[in-house]
Amino acid sequence: MRPARGSWRVRLTAAAETDFNRILRETAERFGERQATVYAETLLAALEALRDGPRAPGARPRDELAKGIFTLHAARAGRKARHLIVFRIEPGRGGKFVQVLRVLHEAMDLPRRVAPIGAHSRVATGESGDS
Repeated sequence: MRPARGSWRVRLTAAAETDFNRILRETAERFGERQATVYAETLLAALEALRDGPRAPGARPRDELAKGIFTLHAARAGRKARHLIVFRIEPGRGGKFVQVLRVLHEAMDLPRRVAPIGAHSRVATGESGDS
């Protein structure tokens, strides 16, 4: 049975948070603050889509990277994007938690960039305060 829409909590690892901030900084440097704001909204919409868990529209299992890994292209609702959200279901939490491992450009060599991530993560969307 599919979980209720939007019932998953999304957490970013430190690596994913670093990726997100780097992407926005580089976007601002190359294309300006306005475009960085627009792209931030696009990336945040992709993260919000993950509140539907691994059944979010466009999510793909990527077992060739590692067992239990998924990707979601950041392009949403007609907005263009060039990044993939790399995630897994957070193990051992007893609830519905999506752990975002990385936010990577679609042209990157994903197997080289996706590495096992430790248990520490930050809440990105949903309720906060219980990492």
